[in-house]
Amino acid sequence: CWTRPVQSNKQWSGEMLQTSDSPPSSGTNIDFGACRSATVTCVSEIGWSSNSDLMQDIAAAGGPAASQWHIPWRDDNARGSCSLLEIEGLDGSRRRLLIDSGWNRDYMRARFAATGVDALLRAGDIEAVFLTHEHMDHLFGLQAVLELKPDIAIYIPSTFSEDAGRFIAGMGAPEAHAGNAVPHRGDLIPLEPGCVHTLMPGLAAVGFDLPIMLGIEGEQSLYARIEGKGLVGITGCGHHTVDRIMAFARDHLADGTRFHGLYGGLHLATFGPLTPATEAVIRDMGKYQFKRIACNHCTGLPAVKFMLDLGYPVV
Repeated sequence: CWTRPVQSNKQWSGEMLQTSDSPPSSGTNIDFGACRSATVTCVSEIGWSSNSDLMQDIAAAGGPAASQWHIPWRDDNARGSCSLLEIEGLDGSRRRLLIDSGWNRDYMRARFAATGVDALLRAGDIEAVFLTHEHMDHLFGLQAVLELKPDIAIYIPSTFSEDAGRFIAGMGAPEAHAGNAVPHRGDLIPLEPGCVHTLMPGLAAVGFDLPIMLGIEGEQSLYARIEGKGLVGITGCGHHTVDRIMAFARDHLADGTRFHGLYGGLHLATFGPLTPATEAVIRDMGKYQFKRIACNHCTGLPAVKFMLDLGYPVV
């Protein structure tokens, strides 16, 4: 899917770049180039402080089917998921994306300062924010980014809700105790699910259209193609499953059967112990023969421990 000229989006009070909506044809292996390396820095993997407090807030609102935009979340429980991705091109150039923007603004300001992300944003050395999905712990901290770079480009799944659009435009979400006092002034780029969007040589984005708890629709992942090594899958929460992420690569991407690494939240044991079904999923991951697995956030510590027991290359 290729970028088309900027069009005004009056409903969201911002500008959006239009992309085409034609998915790759069956049997197509899309070559989106290659890079020398992909380096991911975990800015924060802690979505929230207390599982029990989070689940109480959800239960009080009516359960997992409730909309996150109408739940009065506890401010002192909010943290946030965010990573910094640096792609080194074959020519030695370096380009950076921020993956997600966390939840609690004060917490994210502190994490940006601790990791040097704040200086990179001020200097314009991070070219875009890649929002994997709409969940509060990946989106609600956006103001902490926009304070430093209000005109930064933002990639979003085209499945984002109108609530998310208004939030990005600076309208906030008072009912959800979420504020954004800095309207976004840069390009807002919606990426259609099922398409391969080449963001730069060796880095592509693919969206997956699926329902997620709290009224959210869709999640998108990144694929880095490392010259001489193969593909690295990069995900926010992985609600769409490791199998689906890797199956898309196998069916549609160059080097699609050569998997080098996997980074991010894998949504396996987020709220509790492993089940036999989850153990089976983790065992099945062995077929991909990853050389490195850097899983965090919603993967869940029991799942990581089980990977280690199986001898997986967890870093």
